[in-house]
Amino acid sequence: MNPVPYRVMTVCTGNICRSPMAESVLRRRFAEAGLDGEVVVDSSGISDEEEGNPVDRRARAVLADAGYDVPEHRAHQVTAEEIASRDLLLAMTARHARRLRTLAPDEAAAGRVAMYRSFDPAAPAVAGPGAVADESALDIADPWYGDRSDFVEALAQIEAAADGIVEHVRRALAPRP
Repeated sequence: MNPVPYRVMTVCTGNICRSPMAESVLRRRFAEAGLDGEVVVDSSGISDEEEGNPVDRRARAVLADAGYDVPEHRAHQVTAEEIASRDLLLAMTARHARRLRTLAPDEAAAGRVAMYRSFDPAAPAVAGPGAVADESALDIADPWYGDRSDFVEALAQIEAAADGIVEHVRRALAPRP
């Protein structure tokens, strides 16, 4: 077991829908993979518009219906200090990724920003042969403007990438002192 936990942050716009959904999914997946004590997962938003608000009721309901624990949560805006202290920052959209890279205090921190869906083996490729034009092809659409089905779709996209994230972190943990 590593003495210092690997720190993962999921990031969306207001930190009330997608990023707390991803946080809940990843916490469970890391626990199931036996990495519960070695990985810490939290979430934030790029905006302060929802500061202090709980998880959206629709996101909470979809998570609960899927059997996930929904921890107590208060939305907050990501800080440069948080970006610097995380090993992996998972953006829900290309816009979020750009903002995180802009806020990052150095190139190393900016390099730890990844698109959440880039870990989904069925998602479009954004690098290499046959790649799509840009990261926006990996966006998880904002369900806030929709109905329950939009939250269900967002959860499905989040779940589809979760195992890839777990494997990425498992590999990253292997060589750590």
